[in-house]
Amino acid sequence: MNIIAAVDKNWAIGNKGDLLIRIPADHKLFQNETMGKVVVLGRKTLATFPGGLPLRGRTNIIMSTNPNYQVKGAIVVKNLDELLKELEKYSPEDIFIIGGESIYRMMLPYCNTAHITKIDHSYAADSYFPNLDTMPEWQITADSDEQTYFDITYEFLKYEKCEEIF
Repeated sequence: MNIIAAVDKNWAIGNKGDLLIRIPADHKLFQNETMGKVVVLGRKTLATFPGGLPLRGRTNIIMSTNPNYQVKGAIVVKNLDELLKELEKYSPEDIFIIGGESIYRMMLPYCNTAHITKIDHSYAADSYFPNLDTMPEWQITADSDEQTYFDITYEFLKYEKCEEIF
């Protein structure tokens, strides 16, 4: 499974229910990676999308503990067991975990690849992605040249979970 996020220097991903910054090239990468695939997200993340609607061109699986929560054009699951059972229907390489913080933390152990846009800036934030740089099982296997958006620099990194050798 894949996980995809844009993070700042401190691995922050959001503040007050919104993204830290909108970088067009990051949005394009996200769209290219996830189009035609399965995206897994939480109810609060869905609420931040335009009109609170699922992403077009993708199978949207929303996690919500509210038993009455329904979303037109999406699959809603209530807990991790339901989610994992639903995900068995799809090829692991076609699944992308897209947030928010609690979904990222819950699903990271099930993922083998992380697509991270690392922004060289520190933002005021209240939600964070797990810091892969402090986890020895995660290693950077690909990186882009440094990119610039106005005065902000960033790079696209690919982390992969490596088998631990004992």
